[in-house]
Amino acid sequence: MNHIEWIERYRTAWLTKDADAAASLFTADGVYLSSPTKPPHVGSAAIAAYWRKATATQRDLELRFGRPVVDGRRVVVEWWATMVDPEWKPEADNPQVTLPGCLILRFDDAGRCEELREYYNPAFAETQPPPAGWGL
Repeated sequence: MNHIEWIERYRTAWLTKDADAAASLFTADGVYLSSPTKPPHVGSAAIAAYWRKATATQRDLELRFGRPVVDGRRVVVEWWATMVDPEWKPEADNPQVTLPGCLILRFDDAGRCEELREYYNPAFAETQPPPAGWGL
């Protein structure tokens, strides 16, 4: 699988909250760093468990990805998501979230992800569209 196909499968897994599909995009010992300050999720079972928890309360998700930047087996791609998630920050005035972010990926020769580093900047109690002309 190439990196464009991988990103589309990742997007579909997120939109459908399919934790098993998300985990299948990684090598058996894949590393998923959902935060630079927390321990990584390592292996298919841990990645699937993280995904189940992270997406459980999300609804009305709209998700776009930008144009990937590729350097050999490494790929960087931005995303822009808007959603409703009442559990992420319950004290917010309302459950709307705007979530722009970035994935830094490293792939094996078969096109499965060996390592994912994720960075994001949530804005709570609001949804904002991406800037004009942003994304694919």
